[in-house]
Amino acid sequence: MGFWIYMLVMDLLIPGTMIGCGLKFKNAPPQFGSSIGYRTRRSAINRNTWDFAHQYIGRLWLISGVVMLPVSILSMVFLAFGRSVDTVGTVGGVIVGMQCAVMVLSIFPTERALKRNFDDYGRRK
Repeated sequence: MGFWIYMLVMDLLIPGTMIGCGLKFKNAPPQFGSSIGYRTRRSAINRNTWDFAHQYIGRLWLISGVVMLPVSILSMVFLAFGRSVDTVGTVGGVIVGMQCAVMVLSIFPTERALKRNFDDYGRRK
C-alpha cells in the first residue's frame, strides 16, 4: 500500500506542475529573457513573442493538467490499487511517460501559433 501511495503522489507531480505553471504563465509570464520559462528561438525574439508564447502554453498546460489529474488518479485506482509492486510500478511508469509526452508535445502547437501570429523577426502578422 505504501508504494501505491508513493506512485500516486509521483503521478500527480506532472499534472500539478502543469496546472501551477499554466496559471503562472497565463497570468504573468516570467521576466523576458530569464532562465525560467518557455525558451525557444521563436519565443525569445522579443517581449511580444515571449508573452504570447507563455500565455498560449500556459492555457494549454492548464487545460492538460486539469484533464490529466483525474485521469491519473482513476488510472492508479482502477489499474493498480491492490496489485503487486511490479504492477503498481509499471502502471505508474506508463502514466508518467504519457504525461511527459503530453508536456513535450505541447511545444508543437505553441510553435505553430507563434509562427501563425508573428513573422521571423517577431512582428505581428
